[in-house]
Amino acid sequence: MGTKAKVGRKQLLLFTSVILCSLTLGRGAVYTSEPEVRVAENKPAKLSCSYSGFSSPRVEWKFTHGDITSLVCYNNKITASYENRVTFSASGITFHSVTRKDTGTYTCMVSDEGGNTYGEVTVNLIVLVPPSKPTISVPSSATIGNRAVLTCSEKDGSPPSEYFWFKDGVLMPTEPKSNRAFINSSYSLNPKTGELIFDPVSASDAGDYTCEAQNGYGSPMRSDTVHMEAAELNVGGIVAAVLVTLILLGVLIFGIWFAYSRGYFDSKGNSDRPHHSWCDPGPCIACLLFSQDALFVF
Repeated sequence: MGTKAKVGRKQLLLFTSVILCSLTLGRGAVYTSEPEVRVAENKPAKLSCSYSGFSSPRVEWKFTHGDITSLVCYNNKITASYENRVTFSASGITFHSVTRKDTGTYTCMVSDEGGNTYGEVTVNLIVLVPPSKPTISVPSSATIGNRAVLTCSEKDGSPPSEYFWFKDGVLMPTEPKSNRAFINSSYSLNPKTGELIFDPVSASDAGDYTCEAQNGYGSPMRSDTVHMEAAELNVGGIVAAVLVTLILLGVLIFGIWFAYSRGYFDSKGNSDRPHHSWCDPGPCIACLLFSQDALFVF
């Protein structure tokens, strides 16, 4: 029984070895010593790419950032758009001086001239740029019980900045209930987008707000400070506005009724009445307003 088990293990090991060999057949080894490169803007950067198992290697480098894709190197030669900034060698490519636009993913693709052997590896290049002064949008007055959105952003930081909010000079925690100073507040804070959302606004949310951007490179940058008031809903003003509207509507309806009752919209009834030479005896609003009999109605 033990002998059969050993034979079974050997057969399984042999089968696995054959499968692995068949999967790796026709594929060379391509690797990098530094899969992520971080370098300050305007400094040189080396992206390494080493390979083995290629009889006549043909190397290409592709750059990808979002929707942008471009060819840096083709058939062991730097392309025209990069030839003044990048040099090629058997161990990789070197930027003489990087800019923030060079941030992205670079893929080193190696193949034999016949195309039977192929391999690739990616290198992420992060060009370090300190954050700029962030701009914020804070409502000057927010209604208690309603939703209020505060935003903070800056465009220069690389890698992208994270955002931190301060109220009256005190750092706001991501979870307000975790800090006694903000336990009466209901807000959500997203450090990635810089959005600070009060839902709903409470009286304790009134204060001076400042945003800080930082990305781990250079000094953190703070925005200007903007004050936000938390005001009660003006119920009295709304009621007064509704009453004034209803009164004006009532006056208008009464005026129209009175005009009809006096025959101002009847062309025959108006034939003997004096009127302005520029006014037709028909249903003319100007006539109704300027008629001596109807003037007192308005």
